[in-house]
Amino acid sequence: MGWWQVSADTLAGSRFVLSPLAETFACLKALHTRSAAHPGERDWLNAHLPFYEGWLASDPVTAALVRAGFGREWIADFLTPTPRGDEDFATEVARVRGASPEAARAHLAVALRGPLPAILRDRDDLPERAADLLTQVWTETVRPDWHRRRLVLEADVVARTARLSQEGWASALGTMRPGMRWLGENRLQVNLHEYPPREISGARIVFVPVTPQRHGWVSWEEPPQHRPHPDTDEHRRYGVVYPCSGVLAQARPSGAASSHGSAPSPVAVPGSLARLLGGARARVLVLLGSPMSTSQLVAVTGQGLGSVGRHLRLLLDARLVGRRRSGRSVLYYRTAEGDVLVGAQNSGRGA
Repeated sequence: MGWWQVSADTLAGSRFVLSPLAETFACLKALHTRSAAHPGERDWLNAHLPFYEGWLASDPVTAALVRAGFGREWIADFLTPTPRGDEDFATEVARVRGASPEAARAHLAVALRGPLPAILRDRDDLPERAADLLTQVWTETVRPDWHRRRLVLEADVVARTARLSQEGWASALGTMRPGMRWLGENRLQVNLHEYPPREISGARIVFVPVTPQRHGWVSWEEPPQHRPHPDTDEHRRYGVVYPCSGVLAQARPSGAASSHGSAPSPVAVPGSLARLLGGARARVLVLLGSPMSTSQLVAVTGQGLGSVGRHLRLLLDARLVGRRRSGRSVLYYRTAEGDVLVGAQNSGRGA
């Protein structure tokens, strides 16, 4: 199994970040494997596979590059620069475009576990071709939906940071992605492959959610001799990209506004809870089993902004919900006390 030796200080200094490029690369992987984890992803694939397949059919060099880049156990490193957070897609993809041709060919050979096919040998335009493809995937399949995707990703970060504060790193990491768990003794298992352990104490670690449900990877950037230059932002950077807990596309209840992002399926509100809190307020509390913004609650419940705001204030005062800022959004979530109340009402349904 692959694992990292992580000091307590390094783990404490790690953070969650969002990355438009990671989301785009995860979508490229989904297109490449033509696999979907749920009906929403299948609808997305059906809509965008013609574009993707047409692009590769017209460009055999890029098609060979993609096939080589997705190895059985490893992705060519230059395709997945470690996210830094708070960067737009153009800034991130520029690092792919800026990779040296020699490094790109070497990374592809590692992913292939063998020599490059003739069509890729001695080519100096592979980083540029990879960046062009990623830009097309971003433009055609991700950017039109980025606001909605971002809300789902931010909700995942809020949920995981809440779990981290309540249950600690072992619990938060153990549910992040298949094959990942805390081993104890400062060891973080990141996958099930038989790779040598890596000592990463002192590095910066970022955890990056993506919406495609079957895709994740690890990445790292090591400056020369592990010595950051005092006048640059060069640091040892490690990233764990994982599928977020939310689903991008789900059935929307009647009347929900699609512009507010993915809405969960209609939820049942126990009658006893509705009598205790009032039906509208009880529904808000039940929905907040997954973190949501005020605008999402307005879209899902059909209630006005003022009504939702009043419900949230009362639930906050009662400590049944909490709130956290994530990027540009404020997301609300059910607290442990709220979970107990909802769980108690659910368990008493049949009484």
